[in-house]
Amino acid sequence: MNSPSARQSRIAVSIIFAINGFLYANWVARLPRLQEAYGLDHGELGLVLLASSIGALIAMPLTGKIIVEAGSHRITLVTLLLFILLIPLIPATPNSYTLAFVLFLIGASTGSLDVAMNAQAVLVEQALHKPVMSSFHAIFSAGMMLGAGSGAVFNRFEIDLLPHLITVSAISILGIFYVRTLLIPDQRSPSEDEAKQSTNILLRPELLILGLIAFCCMLGEGAMADWTTNYLEKISNGGRYWSPLGLVAFSTAMMIGRFLGDGARVKMGDARLLQAGAIISVIGMSLALIWPVIWTGILGFFLVGIGLATIVPIAYSTAGSIPDLSPGVGISMVTTIGYAGFLVGPPAIGFISDWLDLRWGMSFVLLLFVLMLVLNRLAVRRQRAGMIEG
Repeated sequence: MNSPSARQSRIAVSIIFAINGFLYANWVARLPRLQEAYGLDHGELGLVLLASSIGALIAMPLTGKIIVEAGSHRITLVTLLLFILLIPLIPATPNSYTLAFVLFLIGASTGSLDVAMNAQAVLVEQALHKPVMSSFHAIFSAGMMLGAGSGAVFNRFEIDLLPHLITVSAISILGIFYVRTLLIPDQRSPSEDEAKQSTNILLRPELLILGLIAFCCMLGEGAMADWTTNYLEKISNGGRYWSPLGLVAFSTAMMIGRFLGDGARVKMGDARLLQAGAIISVIGMSLALIWPVIWTGILGFFLVGIGLATIVPIAYSTAGSIPDLSPGVGISMVTTIGYAGFLVGPPAIGFISDWLDLRWGMSFVLLLFVLMLVLNRLAVRRQRAGMIEG
C-alpha cells in the first residue's frame, strides 16, 4: 500500500479534530437537561464532570508511553472509536454514579485521543515543512461550533438525549472509515537520553510557565464548554432555546481566531499574541459577568473565544521547539499541566456556585485569566532572555 501524501494526512487529521469537537459540544450543550434528568445541583454536576477530567489526566501520561510502542496513528483510531461508542451511554446510565463512571471512560478516551491526534498534527507539520498546528485546533473549534449548533437544534425540538447522541455518534463513526489508512506512522522512537528528560522535566522553568499558561487557558475553555449554557439560562435569563448560543459564539470565535492564528503569529510574534489574547479574554469575561443579560453574555463569550484561540497552539508549538529537548517530551508535559485545568475547573466552579451563585463561580475563571496575563508577562521576559522565541 502506498503511503498517504502529506495533504491526505492533513485532511484526515483535520477530520479527527472536527469529530472530537463535534461530539464533545453535542453532549455538553445538553448539560442543563442532563442535570435535570439526574437531579444534580451545581456542586454534584461539577463532581460528575470531574470524573471526566480525572480520566483524561490519568490516561494522558500513559498514552505517551503507549504511542512509543504502538504508534500515534493506531492510538488515534482506537481512542476515537472508543469515544464515539461511549457517547450514547451518557443518558442511558441508571444513576449519577454510573454516569460518573461513563464520563471517566469518556475522559480517558478523549485524553488519549488529544495526545495522539496532536502527535499526528506534529507529524503533518513535519511532512509539510510549515506550521499548521493552529489550523488543526481551528478545525476542532469548527467541530465544536457545529456540535453546539446541532445540540441547540435537538434541544429546540425537545428530542431526548439518547436518540440525539446515538444520531451524532452514528454520523461521526463514518469518518473513521475515511481516515483509517491516511494517518502517518511514527518513524522514530525516543532515545534513552530523551526518556531521562521526561523524569526531570519540571526542572525546566520555561516549560512550567508554558504549562501554567495552558492550565489557565484550558480551564477557561472547559468552563466555557461546561457552564456557558447554564450561565446564560440561569443567570442571564436567556431561556433554554437561546442559551446554547453562548457556546456557539465561543466556538465560532475560537474557530476564527485559530484559522487566523498562524498568520498572526508570523505578524505579531508569539509573546505579543499571547498578551493580546489574555487581555481580550479578561475583557470578554468581565463583560459577561458585569452585565448579565443574554446578548452581552453571548458577546462576552465570543471575545473570550477570540482571546483564548491561539494560546494553547502557541504553547504546544513553543514547547516543541525548545532547544535540547525532544518535541514530544515538551508537548506532553505542557499538555498534562494544561489538562489539570479541566480537573480543577468543574468542581471549583460548581462548589463556588453552590456556596454563592453561578455568577461568582464564573468569576473564578476571570481570576485565572488575570493570572494568565501575569504569566504571559513572565513569558515575555523569558523570551527576551532567549528561552521563548516569538
